[in-house]
Amino acid sequence: MTKSLKQLFEDYEGKRAIGSFNVHCLEMLPAMLEGAKEVNAPIIIQTSPGTAEYIGFDLLVNSIETLSERLEIDVCLHMDHCKDIDILKKAIDAGYSSVMYDGSSLDIVENIKNTRIVTKYARSRKVSVEGEVGTIGGAEDGMVVAEKDAIYTHPEDAYKFVRETGVDAIAVAIGTTHGQYKSKANINFELLEELSTNMKDVGLVLHGGTGVSDEDMRRCVRQGMKKVNVGTELNKSYIEEVNKTFSSATPLTSLRKLLLPANNRIRDIVIEKSKLFQLM
Repeated sequence: MTKSLKQLFEDYEGKRAIGSFNVHCLEMLPAMLEGAKEVNAPIIIQTSPGTAEYIGFDLLVNSIETLSERLEIDVCLHMDHCKDIDILKKAIDAGYSSVMYDGSSLDIVENIKNTRIVTKYARSRKVSVEGEVGTIGGAEDGMVVAEKDAIYTHPEDAYKFVRETGVDAIAVAIGTTHGQYKSKANINFELLEELSTNMKDVGLVLHGGTGVSDEDMRRCVRQGMKKVNVGTELNKSYIEEVNKTFSSATPLTSLRKLLLPANNRIRDIVIEKSKLFQLM
């Protein structure tokens, strides 16, 4: 069934971090949920504002509801990295169960002010809100997420932000970067320990999950990460597969046969990551 981010955190506390996977086109969606079903894991499907406009807010919501009921798994539909409050309101009204206001490029006062607007709107509709403090940086969905280099989250800013906004989740900058797949991130585990120790009532979120080694990822989950974003690996893998199949296609080749290998790759990634995020 469709659940909010807060509901998933409560339901799976002490069991796992929850994988949050970027969907880039509607063809990927069934494979993503099928992967989660195979390992009996919850899943967060997240979209950029651009993807939501491309597919359609209502089509995404209706597809998630249909697939979650068919497969009998817990699913959260989440709007990722959005700086436009009106778009977030549109997502909430359409039926998204979670949204992220990204005010990380603003000063902390302005970030808090805008996030509070989103939180107030979402609360009355039982929708979860994620915020961000610090600058994770890099590129996602073909766009630069932050102009400047990554800046570690300052603990006091994070505590103030959570206290004054009432968010359900907070993305923290501890050494990961969006779009990183050629090298591995250098995680600041001391900072993670400090943040997780002092923010037990909010879900910590790791962005840039593609660039984290399996060993470091397991440690991040053990040290309190509740939501882990995976985007670049999905997009990269899908492109690799369709490059193989489309290169040998003829005008009479069934399009679905060209997409199936890419969809299967997506399913396998969701299975692999969902297992990785489980607490042992």
